[in-house]
Amino acid sequence: MTANEILISGAGIAGPALAYWLRKGGFAVTVVERAPEPRPGGQAVDLRGAGRTVIERMGLLDRARAESLDQRGFALVDGSGRVAARMSADSFGGEGIVSEIEILRGDLARLLYEATLPDTRYLFDDTVTAIDQDADGVTVTFEKAARRRFGLVVGADGPHSKVRALAFGPERDFVRPLGLYTTWFTAFDALYLDGWFLMHNAPGGLVASARPGRLPGEIKAGFSFRSPPLAHDRRDVDAQKELVARRFAHVGWEAPRLLRAMRTAPDFFFDSMGQVRLDSWSRGRVALLGDAGYCATPLTGLGTSLALVGAYVLAGELAAAGGDHRIAFRRYDEVMRPYVSQAQQLPPGGAASYAPSGRVGIRLRDLYMRQVTRWPLRRLLAAQFAKAGNIALPEYAPPGPCGSAPFGSTPSHGAATA
Repeated sequence: MTANEILISGAGIAGPALAYWLRKGGFAVTVVERAPEPRPGGQAVDLRGAGRTVIERMGLLDRARAESLDQRGFALVDGSGRVAARMSADSFGGEGIVSEIEILRGDLARLLYEATLPDTRYLFDDTVTAIDQDADGVTVTFEKAARRRFGLVVGADGPHSKVRALAFGPERDFVRPLGLYTTWFTAFDALYLDGWFLMHNAPGGLVASARPGRLPGEIKAGFSFRSPPLAHDRRDVDAQKELVARRFAHVGWEAPRLLRAMRTAPDFFFDSMGQVRLDSWSRGRVALLGDAGYCATPLTGLGTSLALVGAYVLAGELAAAGGDHRIAFRRYDEVMRPYVSQAQQLPPGGAASYAPSGRVGIRLRDLYMRQVTRWPLRRLLAAQFAKAGNIALPEYAPPGPCGSAPFGSTPSHGAATA
């Protein structure tokens, strides 16, 4: 083990992004991922604000645009499918609910993964089971691979982070539930969307949604509902599907068709929504990144930006500090903390606005959405969307022979290399 060997847990968006920038800084990187391969598909994520700038600095923006979704905007619909309110994709300068560049999570993760090859080692179908720190490094025990020593460990493994549990403590100490549960899945049906992301609310805090995927006939569907904490097995997919089916059994619009598609969906995902909040994102030689350290929830639309910007800043500070994690982790917190704090502020109304409980609340929210592109309400939502760019990204220069170009320079070629 050498001091510049770093283990990253998680190969979603934050993990490969960090691996890319760490390699630029001269570090040796290993990424461990529970899934057997990079996860395909998934729902759409935004490339906006500073997150889009990071992708541009990686030389991946053109490729991301080429794989982005063709969507006209966002619309609320009633039980008969009539539009109650809408917001086009060019609203708020292309930074609205549906942003200028929307890409499937799996497609973005694949671009980032490919950008790290061949110089990053990946351990798929494995996970961390124990972390033992000392003054010189970290001994990591894996479920399958042999035990190894690293200089540093970074948890980029989501809101239910195993690294955070091992190094910081139990999840209940850091996750603040929003009283919302959500499921995402892919459907193939003749549901006519005309390029719009459609969302239907029903009394009881129920939300059904459908938006176009990238492939012909592909629909990215979702169900969300408000609820106090539920006791459920996160590994029992069939039980989760039954739970969702019971909740939405009497919902109108296209909910029955989407429920039928949910039964056979190959990529069904179900989870609670909660924000992750910690006073410090590091503990000794272990640090947290993205949702593992500061999940903002999908309600903010800023999770991808936080992951990309956090990866860029953490790697840059480690390079600038010559690998001294004590200096780098402190600077990482100083640069990211204001950005994260803003990003975790929920839009007006929070969960109650996203999933109103009663018919009156639904009508009031629809009225709000019809007026939100006009003064003075426009200013409120514009401030929420502007948070994605509310950080001055530093330009980090890797020391020594690791690279002559600063971190902040954009590669001249079409695809980035690690």
